[in-house]
Amino acid sequence: MRKISLIIFLSLCLFVSCAWAQGIRKAVWAGQFYEKKAEILSQQIDQFLENAKKTPPPSEEILALIAPHAGYVYSGQTAAYSYRLIQGKDYESVMIIAPSHRYGFKGCSIYSRGGYETPLGVVEIDEPLAAEISKASGYKYVPKAHQMEHSVEVQIPFIQKTLPQAKIVPIVMGYPTRKTITNLAEAMIEVLPGKKVLIIASTDMSHFLPKKKANDTDFKTISLIQSFQTSALLKRLERGENIMCGGGPVVSSLFYAQERGEAKAEILHYADSSPLGGESQVVGYLAAALYSKNLNPNFSLSLEEKTELLRLARSAINQFIREKKIINYSTENLNFLAKKGAFVTLKRKGYLRGCIGFIEPVAPLYQTVIHTSVYAACRDQRFPPVSAEELDDLEIEISVLSPLKKIHDPSLVRVGKHGLVISKGNKKGLLLPQVPVENNWSRETFLKQACMKAGLPPNTWKSGADIYIFEAIILR
Repeated sequence: MRKISLIIFLSLCLFVSCAWAQGIRKAVWAGQFYEKKAEILSQQIDQFLENAKKTPPPSEEILALIAPHAGYVYSGQTAAYSYRLIQGKDYESVMIIAPSHRYGFKGCSIYSRGGYETPLGVVEIDEPLAAEISKASGYKYVPKAHQMEHSVEVQIPFIQKTLPQAKIVPIVMGYPTRKTITNLAEAMIEVLPGKKVLIIASTDMSHFLPKKKANDTDFKTISLIQSFQTSALLKRLERGENIMCGGGPVVSSLFYAQERGEAKAEILHYADSSPLGGESQVVGYLAAALYSKNLNPNFSLSLEEKTELLRLARSAINQFIREKKIINYSTENLNFLAKKGAFVTLKRKGYLRGCIGFIEPVAPLYQTVIHTSVYAACRDQRFPPVSAEELDDLEIEISVLSPLKKIHDPSLVRVGKHGLVISKGNKKGLLLPQVPVENNWSRETFLKQACMKAGLPPNTWKSGADIYIFEAIILR
């Protein structure tokens, strides 16, 4: 009986230990990286924010900040330039992506329950958002990744002062491999649009170089960040170059910002450790903001609207084939009046019979559907014009396109989600999102086929070609 009681007791201890493994993560670095007394810490951050240049925030939505994570005496003032930009905004959650300094592991660790404590109090974890990111990325909680990590912790007091209402999702990134970086970016792209979430990419710049070399190295890296040269940054990270300790979080954030629209990077402040540590071994610190000039709107069509557009396409084809007239159609539907690119695909008895479209949004959607339907039936040079006898057997599919988005890293192409445009010189090839799914292609095959569609060698996508992605609402 005594043995059974001991087993039960040990089991309860184990249960309690596991339950608290993701409870309130206590402050580890208070008194070392930043002030331990709440009043002094609060006053210090207030002063940092007051000292930060009061530039008006951009009118566009700020998607992410880049902020350093050294001790506040070294980098606190630089961090304040980032946080000053979002002070008092209405973000509901902040996703902190930070590098692992003390524990090596693959993938990312997501702190998904409980909270993070600092001398200013406890910040609650946004548990539903953490669960969504975990599901989309496949990354779970790795306790040792958060246990002694300072790169998340030092961001928390700034969040508490500038966004007191916000919850957090702390993510520690392990080895910054291409797969880990892009996988996290894809999860953010899937989960975050439509939510009031700010990303903090926690990073310092080059480490322990002489001041001149450190500054030169950092300015080159900053130039790559400003121009969203994600491929170049990834190559340097994969080679282990001394450019950023949080390079993985930064590149994931760049990928995310690019996907959201016409992205820009604003450099807010740069400094290094030389005023306090001398010029022989310098660490660089950067404050920057990533924002989008033109966030992709969530354009959607109701079932009734889809039905009406398919009916319009069929009527346009029938009238032109039988009467050689363009259908007369008017509407007050705002979705139909929105300028959209679209393709119309015609099949008969399962075989392609015509496919033509407009990539660019040059006309209202209803006009685009009318003209592409007629062109697919009569002007696809691969096929003879559709005859009146074929009209009843035609299968019509409409693809309403999102705006094209240029990407620099082909690993961002997602089969089943993205369509492709690959161009070089005066050659251009387009494949709709449903094509690789219907043919069971891999990402690489999809890219090769898009090159061949453009009349280019299959591997042109690897170098020298411009790659664009888009999404489509498909009507059948």
